[in-house]
Amino acid sequence: MEFKRITNIEDPNFKKLHDLMGQIFPPEEVLDYELWKEPLEDPSIRVFVAVDQDQVVGATEYRYYPDWNIAMTDFTIISKPGLSLGRFLAENRLKDLKQLAAQNGKELFGMFAEIYDPYRVEHHEFGGVKVMDPYVRREVLSHLGYQRLDLAYLHPSWENNGEAVSGLDLCFMPIKEEIAEIPGSLVKEFLTTYYSVLSNKPQEWLDMVEKLAAKETVALLPL
Repeated sequence: MEFKRITNIEDPNFKKLHDLMGQIFPPEEVLDYELWKEPLEDPSIRVFVAVDQDQVVGATEYRYYPDWNIAMTDFTIISKPGLSLGRFLAENRLKDLKQLAAQNGKELFGMFAEIYDPYRVEHHEFGGVKVMDPYVRREVLSHLGYQRLDLAYLHPSWENNGEAVSGLDLCFMPIKEEIAEIPGSLVKEFLTTYYSVLSNKPQEWLDMVEKLAAKETVALLPL
């Protein structure tokens, strides 16, 4: 199995990846094909695929923010069981991020991720792939060390239609297990930067972000 980075939409593996995303994720979570050109060419956005016998069987997109020394996991795709894809992707991703932090002269502080809450939203089938089932993914991410932010969370739709997407938790995986809270200003600044690409943001999201500005810290709760 190979861990290969994709940096442009002309890469044959990107077509395979985009097709896979369309099979796995709901439409509001998938950016249009041509809109991937700039993100893939952005050196801060890292898109890797797991390639097995010339087939893209898994993928992960993430990014590292040197100013805050944190990362964000955009998505992880595991298309089939029995290949240890989850472990393969998680280990290679963390190895890469630790190297980026070291180049920044620091030890990685932690990583954000959005995680579906299947106890609130049950209709996401993820292409019928059982290993992508939200109940399974939530427990796997909990085992990896992710914790839920004490926050009523929603995010702008990636369809850029001004709608708010709920049914998710914003989570954080601190590298040091003893960390029980993170600064509210960090969460606000991160979300503002992360969603800056979307011009049409719902008022509910803007209100949520403003409330974060008033919080000194946000607690990390069990997932």
